[in-house]
Parts: sequence; structure tokens; C-alpha cells
Amino acid sequence: MDAHTDPAHPPLPVLESERLRLRAPHAADRDALFALFSEPEVVRYWSTPAWSEMAAADAWFGRQQGSLLAGTGMTWAIARRDDDVFIGTVSLHAMFPEQARAEIGYTLHPSHWHRGLAREAVRRVLRHAFDALHLRRIEADTDPLNAASCKLLQALGFVREGLLRERWCVGGTTADTALYGLLKEDLR
Repeated sequence: MDAHTDPAHPPLPVLESERLRLRAPHAADRDALFALFSEPEVVRYWSTPAWSEMAAADAWFGRQQGSLLAGTGMTWAIARRDDDVFIGTVSLHAMFPEQARAEIGYTLHPSHWHRGLAREAVRRVLRHAFDALHLRRIEADTDPLNAASCKLLQALGFVREGLLRERWCVGGTTADTALYGLLKEDLR
């Protein structure tokens, strides 16, 4: 579950901000990861239902490792900088290096909401995406009913570029997608 050590594929870089350390997820995060994604309030606007079994966390680790090795995704654990406690995730996924674009996603445990931590984590990953990875464009797929996420994206400079109607069906409920895009010069 730890970041791989294959010299052909360097490990996920540690990124730091004022209050956060973004690092590779590891086995010690397993219980906190399960607690995060089994929380209905966290996955209310997600593309999958809340986890009900620990096996979902193990499968998640495998998918993240596979994406990193394939060069199609990078997922960081969001940890508090002072004690390295896991509080969420932020990822670049659906990466297309040849097109210099990717999608961004993020989750944060509700006990850490309304403190600007998601914005801090996302901004740090965006800087890495543009400066170190030389991406040109970052996209976000957000449920338009998720006002907090839409507000966060707009505060960072994302532009709402479209609405994809009934894009997701989770637990028998359909949901739209508000599609946002960000170019390097748009980042606030």
C-alpha cells in the first residue's frame, strides 16, 4: 500500500503548504480512509455510494497504486502538517500527459470542513500540476448541487464551462455534472 519504489517510476512527491502535508497514502491511513469514504455526508455528491466494507479501502489503495504506475493518476493523502494525521485526499486523475491535462478531485473529513483546508490542498496540487508536471489544463467534475465545491473551484479561478445532464447514477439517483476548467493563468 505504500508508494512504490521502482526507479523507473519515482514515488509520489511530498507537497507541503502552511498547514498541510500532502503525501502518499500508506497502510496506517487505512482506517481513517475507510471512515472518510463510509461517511454519507462526504460521498453525498460522489460518483460511488458510501463504503460499507473495509475491502473497499484495500481496493482503493490498489487503484491508486495502479494509476500512479500507469501515469494516469496521482493521489495524495491530505495530512495535518504538525502531526501527519490523515484528514482527506486530493488527486489528479484522468491524466493525459500528451494533452497536458488532468482532472482534480478532493475529499476532506467533515471535522475539518469550513477551515480553508480543502482550498489549501487543492491550490498546492494545482501549483504542482502546472509548475512541475507542466500541465496546461485542469478540469473538475462537480455536482452542481454541491455549493461548497463549486464555491471552492470558483475561488481558485476555475470557470464553469458546461453542464452534463444526468451524467451519474449512484444508488438509483441521477445527478448532473457541472464541468469546470482551469488554465495556469487563471489560478488565483
